[in-house]
Amino acid sequence: MSERSPNTDGAAESRFDAGTRVRRAVLGDAHVDRAQAAQTAFDAPFQRFITETAWGTLWAGDALDRRTRSLVTIAVLAALGRHEELALHLRATRNTGATPEEVREALMHVAVYAGVPAANSAVALAKRIFAPEAVTPAQAGVHPPEAGGTARHEGEVDPRANSPSPTPGGPPLSRGDDSPPTE
Repeated sequence: MSERSPNTDGAAESRFDAGTRVRRAVLGDAHVDRAQAAQTAFDAPFQRFITETAWGTLWAGDALDRRTRSLVTIAVLAALGRHEELALHLRATRNTGATPEEVREALMHVAVYAGVPAANSAVALAKRIFAPEAVTPAQAGVHPPEAGGTARHEGEVDPRANSPSPTPGGPPLSRGDDSPPTE
């Protein structure tokens, strides 16, 4: 895999050099430096392979921008439950331009097409990583639903708030096992 592609100066750049450049731009110098320092004779061929193939061919391509590649990668990793790599790529959104809102939308697609449990785990991980940037529903003026109710916006009142049952004459509200999950 020693094919060369033109770099920004028009000179030939190897896939490895292109991959290293793109990998550093996306994941950051500190991550790449740590990975290179931890490299052994055993994993050196694998590190070269991913640098040339994933970073020097796929991520260096021009058919998709880095923001889009980032969102696709996050969705695939979430669907596969690859949390260590997912966390790495969630942190890399600072460099790719993908916003927390776009990540959330990608993870909602994961819920529909790959399953709610996979998306639920990924959303919880993204919440921890984006914590300083995350906006809570209360900050957005939305309040969590009462048991059996629906989310309310600031100033709205749940018409069932004074009723012990969601339907007149029905069973009382319960906060037992049927409560919605918190994450």
